[in-house]
Amino acid sequence: MKSLRSILLPMGASLLAMIIGGILVAALGYNPVTVYGSLISGAFGNGINIGNTITASLPLIIVGLGIAISFQSGLFNIGADGQYWIGATAAVWFGYHFNSLPGWLHMIVCIVVGMVAGALWAGIIPGLTKAYVGSHEVITTMMMSYIGILLARYLIEGGPMQQKGFNPQSPEIAQNTQFPYFTQGLMQSQLSLVAVAIAVVAVIAVWFLLYKTTLGYQLRTVGLNQRAARYAGINVKLFTVVALCLSGLFAGLAGAVQMLGVDHRLLDGFSSNYGYTAIVVSLLARNNPIGVIIAGLFFGALTTGGQNMQMVSNVPAALTDVLTGLIIFFVACERIIPQIIGWYRRRRTLKSTTVAS
Repeated sequence: MKSLRSILLPMGASLLAMIIGGILVAALGYNPVTVYGSLISGAFGNGINIGNTITASLPLIIVGLGIAISFQSGLFNIGADGQYWIGATAAVWFGYHFNSLPGWLHMIVCIVVGMVAGALWAGIIPGLTKAYVGSHEVITTMMMSYIGILLARYLIEGGPMQQKGFNPQSPEIAQNTQFPYFTQGLMQSQLSLVAVAIAVVAVIAVWFLLYKTTLGYQLRTVGLNQRAARYAGINVKLFTVVALCLSGLFAGLAGAVQMLGVDHRLLDGFSSNYGYTAIVVSLLARNNPIGVIIAGLFFGALTTGGQNMQMVSNVPAALTDVLTGLIIFFVACERIIPQIIGWYRRRRTLKSTTVAS
């Protein structure tokens, strides 16, 4: 019953956000049926659109898994976007520098390098300062995110990674590191079965880690109650660093997968704020790895469908951001309302007991 509730409530929050969004669209003079019809057709109307939707959802799913780990550990990793950029930068640098490696090995090493870079970016300063100095991870991860993004941009804007004679971009990674596209029935999309397989394996790995291993149990215990965790003999400082490292690892993995599967080179502004949207994905999924798949596909559909919605219905692209904000609002209400109801019931019970006595 609890697991069913955890699925139905976020779905209800999203549905309510879509209804309010439809009312807003109508108030602005647009036809909600036409607007939402163009959004759905843009996301799922044909094979190309489905391929684009899945492609757009993959980085959200993978980064969302890392955010879910940090949230379940009681930590707020707000800097996943910077970790995503750092992972992508490291993967690209390794991807065009070491062309002598065999293709499969070169591809694997690029992915591992991206994962390690993301983990270190989240764990070294934010993790260690949180554990041993007490600095708030919201501030440190956010500041490190800005540093990571600006550092990556510097590297391709006059820095050592800029391709000579071109606009701000890096050289293209080696052909043998690029994921092959799955084009059957999805022509012209950038869907890669390798990227899909990595995302599926990542979901299974995080679910198994959190719910079937001692490490996952310790991480969740620290997230629920640090005092109880210390009493149980868990090293809270160590697991604080581990949780942020794991969170950054998946953000770095997402950046590497995006580079090897879609962009093939580092470009200025390639991110599309995946790291920040993934926070909403994790919240909508209630930090459940399986739910992250559904939430990631939902926001991937909003991304690709929103582009078609703008072209077909002449609706501003910012409307998709409004829908995202409404979803966040109703997800927050979905968490707050039960607490308000519980408080009201306890108050009535206390009042009834006082009157009876």
